[in-house]
Amino acid sequence: FLGIAFLGIGLWAWNEKGVLSNISSITDLGGFDPVWLFLVVGGVMFILGFAGCIGALRENTFLLKFFSVFLGIIFFLELTAGVLAFVFKDWIKDQLYFFINNNIRAYRDDIDLQNLIDFTQEYWQCCGAFGADDWNLNIYFNCTDSNASRERCGVPFSCCTKAPA
Repeated sequence: FLGIAFLGIGLWAWNEKGVLSNISSITDLGGFDPVWLFLVVGGVMFILGFAGCIGALRENTFLLKFFSVFLGIIFFLELTAGVLAFVFKDWIKDQLYFFINNNIRAYRDDIDLQNLIDFTQEYWQCCGAFGADDWNLNIYFNCTDSNASRERCGVPFSCCTKAPA
């Protein structure tokens, strides 16, 4: 059922592409479209789930072997991804920091991106990638004398900064 849910979300997002393509251009994902992730993951989950269920119900050895082999391949790929993530953890941290800061720069440019950042900061109780100083990258929140914004030297409401005692 989860495979169908992922496919449904992917197809819905594909249908709403005019809205979601703006987010992809702002966040600069390097050509990666999150819609494809939902479609591929949903398709693979649905096919494997279908093969496993029908293979078990009909006692079809071909479908059960197909299910087992691809489940083994997925396990091996997950194990490989985990090892690579451990080996390249500094590079991954740098890329994540770069990605978050690009989104902070574009915070007021897209309402959907703004809502996503606000939700993320509230849920994880964080402020920026490493702290509130990251918001100096945004033209509305930076603390320069030339900034005439009323949000100057501030952070969005979603930042969980502690109030002074």
